[in-house]
Amino acid sequence: MTITCFKDLEIWKDARELCKIIRNITSREPFYHDFRFRDQINASSGSIMDNIVEGFERDGKKEFYQFLSIRKGSFGETRSQCYRAFDATFINQDELNDFLERTKILGKKIGNFMNYLKNSPLTGTKYK
Repeated sequence: MTITCFKDLEIWKDARELCKIIRNITSREPFYHDFRFRDQINASSGSIMDNIVEGFERDGKKEFYQFLSIRKGSFGETRSQCYRAFDATFINQDELNDFLERTKILGKKIGNFMNYLKNSPLTGTKYK
């Protein structure tokens, strides 16, 4: 199957779902009133999905791979912030476990996709 739009990427769909869950949790009390932290975790989770799109839209395997690598920083930041949210009692243990499981699965999927890109003969239009 050829993917012609970033919305067809499973990793982007999973990153979007994570972003929506974080947005919902940060909109409730008391998280909502910690403006800086709320904005920071929303930005880092949004960067995960945005870096996937930015790499995809570059239309070259090397650039796509690079942007998937960049998203690792935002990914780690989001995971760390989930622990901070738990320590601040903004989320409970079940929510923390859900975040950690989702990020573990998503990280593995993105890693597998990066390996696929690395070993794929496809190059994108910029490298033909």
